[in-house]
Amino acid sequence: MARKKSESLKETISTEIKNKFNLEGFKNKKGLSSNSKFKDQTWIPLSEAYQNVTSTPGIPQGHIVLLRGHSDTGKTTALLEAAVSAQKRGILPVFIITEMKWNWEHAIQMGLEVTEIKDPETGAVIDYEGYFIYVDRESINTIEDVAAFILDLIDEQKKGNLPYDLLFLWDSIGSVPCELSIRSNKNNNEWNAGAMSTQFGNSVNQRIVLSRKESSPYTNTLVCINKVWTAKAESPMGKPKLMNKGGFAMWFDSTFVVTFGNISNAGTSKIKAIKDGKQVEFAKRVNIQIDKNHINGITTRGRIIMTPHGFIEDDEKALKQYKNENSKAWAEILGGGNFDIVEEEESMYDDITTFTQEPE
Repeated sequence: MARKKSESLKETISTEIKNKFNLEGFKNKKGLSSNSKFKDQTWIPLSEAYQNVTSTPGIPQGHIVLLRGHSDTGKTTALLEAAVSAQKRGILPVFIITEMKWNWEHAIQMGLEVTEIKDPETGAVIDYEGYFIYVDRESINTIEDVAAFILDLIDEQKKGNLPYDLLFLWDSIGSVPCELSIRSNKNNNEWNAGAMSTQFGNSVNQRIVLSRKESSPYTNTLVCINKVWTAKAESPMGKPKLMNKGGFAMWFDSTFVVTFGNISNAGTSKIKAIKDGKQVEFAKRVNIQIDKNHINGITTRGRIIMTPHGFIEDDEKALKQYKNENSKAWAEILGGGNFDIVEEEESMYDDITTFTQEPE
């Protein structure tokens, strides 16, 4: 009987304490108030063709975004479309080029606003300036260098020395080793994956997504091209898997992943203008899929055509319009006159049904 009275007394006291307790007051005292609001979601738009085939506006601002796939499948086209769109919206593109396949002429052709600095005597282009920041392997040689560079710009932004929203564009994950690999003169994949997890998973990525908070005056976005490789099927009835170089730390932290091409190969078909043995490859048809979307949940797949000027839709009308706009330039290369448009046969696209391959 005494036990029941004791329990009843505790319940009465507990209820009275809760009734008098002010939770908001406690949160204010501990500094836990006014820190849960996120900014409304905004996007860096890509081309209309990309939007139509993916049913998404483009690149979600304030997130980690991966563009992955085999070589020459449209990843750089998407990256440059994002950079051009960012410039138009006052977002500062920050190019981190570690694979060293960069081409300024292509970037300008895509619409990037760049000023060529020429030698006053020879007229040769000696540098490029404009509303962007550019670094490459001349100063960045390791995974740790990439992380330190990104964090330094974010710190400068916080100090008020860089008053812009930033769009980091890294081409590409898997193209630089970690410091331990370099010191050991051995490019160890496990060390590199560990460095990606430590430098980005535990540091850089958190700083990027924190910029989505209402308390942050700027919004930063990280878009990475991720090199891939194909893991063989583990059984006779199994299927090959598309694996990310540098491990899966970035996959886990990303909220938006776009995969270009197929699992076992690029899966593209080349579209060319041909005359008398000469040819101009002016477009490629490629598979594209939204593999991961934690923004609005939309995951789609389809085909798109990539050109030196950006994406166009995979239909006869769009291709004909692009041909009419550029045929004069192709004719000059081919020696004038009429030419034939030839498309190579589709290369191995039967693995489109197993596009999505998440880490186990």
